[in-house]
Parts: sequence; structure tokens; C-alpha cells
Amino acid sequence: MADQTTETLRRTPLYDLHVEHGGKMVPFAGYEMPVQFEGVKPEHLWTREHAGLFDVSHMGPCFLFLKDGMGEPGGHEKISAAIERLVPSNIAILKPGQGRLSVLLNDQGGILDDLIITRMPGIDGMLYIVVNGAVKVQDWALMEEKLSDVASLQKADDRILMALQGPKAEAVLADHFPEATDLTFMRCAYLQKGDEKIMLSRSGYTGEDGYELLLPNNAFGTGLVKELLADERVKPIGLGARDSLRLEAGLCLYGHDMDASRDPVEADLGWVIQKSRRERADFPGAERILKAFSDGPAEKRVGIQPLERAPAREGTEIHVNGERVGIVTSGGFGPSVDRPIAMGYVRADITAPGTKIDLMVRGKARAAEVCALPFVQPNYKR
Repeated sequence: MADQTTETLRRTPLYDLHVEHGGKMVPFAGYEMPVQFEGVKPEHLWTREHAGLFDVSHMGPCFLFLKDGMGEPGGHEKISAAIERLVPSNIAILKPGQGRLSVLLNDQGGILDDLIITRMPGIDGMLYIVVNGAVKVQDWALMEEKLSDVASLQKADDRILMALQGPKAEAVLADHFPEATDLTFMRCAYLQKGDEKIMLSRSGYTGEDGYELLLPNNAFGTGLVKELLADERVKPIGLGARDSLRLEAGLCLYGHDMDASRDPVEADLGWVIQKSRRERADFPGAERILKAFSDGPAEKRVGIQPLERAPAREGTEIHVNGERVGIVTSGGFGPSVDRPIAMGYVRADITAPGTKIDLMVRGKARAAEVCALPFVQPNYKR
């Protein structure tokens, strides 16, 4: 990103609103995005206590639908069979409006991306999918290449995708969409407001209760965002607090805590592979991944608790008795817990919480220990 200029960066539909609210704009995933408004710590704590509004329009919302037979009996089974060629999760068992986190795999079982796949309510044969912004072009190209025999892809990253997160998110959103109160975690509603169509999902990336909304890029969409920001319970939140919130919640960031060199078992995401898919062994890289389940991975993602005040950043080596045993993949300061926190990979024999390790910060060993994730317990509405 360092060599990009503002001339080569895209802007989300909410760019002008960010500038109006004093957002400090930086390059991120090919876009100009706000890293902060009033500061990472106050924005982080506001989200934990009230409601924070995040612009995530840089991400990759899309719709995957059958070329033939959409809306007909058996449509969901057919579109599920298509996407299950690329992911190891059981999508066929999703109920209408239910979403599921999964991972996109290469032929070797390495993680190409994490994504949320939702069965469209009321429309059999269509899935609503959100992939990560930094790799959306590659993800979409893979889907179009591998699934074009049965499915078509409609990209929706020209719309507004926003997240409202925090304990007051439900009360705030219910003033605009009473249907929001009926949703539980990872459930979605497809709403029609006049001529406008809206995807409303109860999900997020902070560990807090909250929602993501896919809105039209027009006066209705931007007007709704302005109305939400005018609510005294809501403040705009930048990328900095988004990162510290997800780190406290123990959530992976693609390209950092997982990538194509890691399989789901190493990444501590084995739970996205349901028993039925393990038994069928019909997903990409199944041999490698099932072997990791049975024999255990060589390394595994864990929480890391520095015992001193110095934070351990990404790339920090982890040592035990002078030997390198792992690496930090995400690290920083956790405002809610008021201490440095980190995640990373360590050798499989030292993953037990409480295991003493050293973090090599600027060439000096700093005391730390392996700990359980997350650092802050989630507040999802189950």
C-alpha cells in the first residue's frame, strides 16, 4: 500500500461523510479509509459501551445464484453444492436467513480467505456472501472460474456496506428497522423499504452485538447513515479501533493471522468444518486438513499475553529457552483490558495456556505467556 497515491485509490460512498466528521484518511485495501476520528482508544471504548458505526464498503459483498432453477424446489441444495466445492463448511443445512463463517480453500487446503455465507431468506438458489476487501478480486475470479457451469456472481461492492456495533446497536437500529430485534446472531433479513432493498445481518467483527447493513448507494443509503450518526448513542469509528476490537475478540485478520500457507486446523478454525463434511472428505485439501485433525498440526494459533507493558507487534519472534518456537501475527494494546495483547502461532507442544514464552522485542527477550482466546468475552445475541 505504501506506493499507492490518492489518485489510484478508490473511495467508498461514505468518503465525504468521513471527511465531514474529521476522519483521518489512509490507504487501506485499495481505498481511502478513515483510520480514526477522535482517537483509537476513545473510539474503541465507545463501541464497547455504546454503538460505533463502521464503513466496511471496501469489502466484497456479492450474490451467488443459480443460472437455472433459482426459486424452484431444490434450489438451495444446488447452490450449496456449488459453493461447497470451494469451502469445507456444510452450507446445505443452513436455514433461510442463516449465515455461517467459512474459509475459501486452495487445492492444498490453505486458506485463501475467510468469508460469511448466508442463505437468502425467501429466495432458494441464491447465497449472500461477504469476502475480505484485500482479496475480493481474487475470490470472485475463483468463484467465477470454478462455479460458472451452474452459478452466476453479482458483485455488490458499489453499494454501502456499514456495521453498527455495540450494546446499544439494537436499540438504535430498531428505531429505523423494527425487524432488527427479531434477528439473532448470524441471522439475516432481506428488507424492502419502498423501492429500496436492504440486507440486514446480525453479525460483526468486534465481539459486540451488532449488525451489518448492505444499503443502496443513493440518497436513501447515505441519508440513513447520516440519521444514525445524528443519534447521540452513535459515533463514527475508524480502522484503528476496528483492529483493536477484533484483536480483543480473538478474531483473525486475513493476510496476518491466516493465509494460504495455513490450514483451518492450524488457524484454530477447525470448527468451521462440520462433522458431515469431515466424513465426506469432499472439500479442497481434505487429505491435509483431516490429517491435521487426526495427528494435530505442527503449529497452532494461540492468544499471547505479554507480561510487560511493551506491546509485541506482528512479526515478533517467539522464543523458549533461546529457541524460536513461533511468531506473532497480530499485536497491540487492548483498551478494554488495559494491557498489551497479541495472537500468533507457536509449536504444538507449547499451546497450553500459562506456558511461559519470550517475545523478542527489539532484540530483547520480554516475558509473556500463552493464553486462551478471546481476551474479551463476546456479547452476541444467541
